[in-house]
Amino acid sequence: MFEHIERVPGDAILGLIEAFKKDTNPQKVDLGVGVYRDSQGNTPVMRAVKEAEARLLKNETTKTYIGSHGAPAYGEAVLPLVLGASSPVLEANRASATQSPGGTGALRLAADFVASQMPGKGIWVSDPTWPNHHGIFTSAGIKLHKYPYVDADNRLDFAGMLAALKKIPEGDVVVLHACCHNPTGFDLSNEQWQEVVEVLQDRKLLPLVDFAYQGFGEGLDEDAYGVRLLSEKLDEVIITSSCSKNFGIYCERTGCLIMVARNAEQMENVRSQVAIVARENYSNPPAHGGAIVSEILHDAELSAIWREELTEMRDRINTLRRDFVEALKPYGLDQKYACVAEQRGMFSYTGLTPEQVDRLRAEFGIYMVRSGRANVAGFSHENLPYLAKAIAMVNE
Repeated sequence: MFEHIERVPGDAILGLIEAFKKDTNPQKVDLGVGVYRDSQGNTPVMRAVKEAEARLLKNETTKTYIGSHGAPAYGEAVLPLVLGASSPVLEANRASATQSPGGTGALRLAADFVASQMPGKGIWVSDPTWPNHHGIFTSAGIKLHKYPYVDADNRLDFAGMLAALKKIPEGDVVVLHACCHNPTGFDLSNEQWQEVVEVLQDRKLLPLVDFAYQGFGEGLDEDAYGVRLLSEKLDEVIITSSCSKNFGIYCERTGCLIMVARNAEQMENVRSQVAIVARENYSNPPAHGGAIVSEILHDAELSAIWREELTEMRDRINTLRRDFVEALKPYGLDQKYACVAEQRGMFSYTGLTPEQVDRLRAEFGIYMVRSGRANVAGFSHENLPYLAKAIAMVNE
């Protein structure tokens, strides 16, 4: 029965992990896999998470199912985090939360919802975008298109993006990154978000906002500017939120699909359909990650600790961006790579060519995706001099 099945190449990023492990270079640097790392190269468990888990272990009384929409307490915690504590959208009961297995699970729910409830509509993603967007949407049977995002000089191409959005067929879905654009790190300004909203309104387009890195750009509220603007100005919005990154609970797979409808009645209609989509995908989401988030966000002391830790992580990444550019100054490359300091989030579209990336790996043990996307959290003050010298060598 299986004789006809062919072997396919593995995931490029996961392949980098294995190659990095086997590399014997004592100075090797991993800039590939997209997780936060501290100065020692570890992905730590946050203090607030440790305390929340201790409380859960002590007080937990059941392991029963939590329902297709997940634990109500999780939704009650995530909705104001994403949309704002005083959100008029929440006040009008226009938003609904469905707990999901990570942000990826939320994206799959969104894809299946669009495929079943909006048949024939296309979906538009930035060029470039997170590679898994392509697989998620096409596997749901949705026709995928691209709009420009980065130009030939490795800068945000907002003019090209806006011109493309103005030509998208009415009723299609547009995927937008709320902040910390993956893979480029180029984000829209508040003024640019205003322009995007106007185009979406005029073209009657449905935004699907991927909000995977809240808190890693400028701050929890600052990073939510576009999401909140869209939700308040438009009748319908789809938001896929992740707590896996900003709570450091990657392996717990903790996400949320937020649906915003025109009014409370329509929201209930949409919510009923999302429950069916979730039921047919995985029935019930995993409970533990959501319980951690709920415990933290519903407790003032733990919430304060978490916010402090997240600020430390964000500040470290932004500092490393500036220090990276500074480290390149002796080689006359600081202007060429100045965009790295301007970008936000864990990822940077460095502008390195695939050939330069190959040389960095082969000659220096520096690993990143061939597109030139680097995980800035893999930088450290110890490896920056080595990294800068290596980049200078491949730029000769």
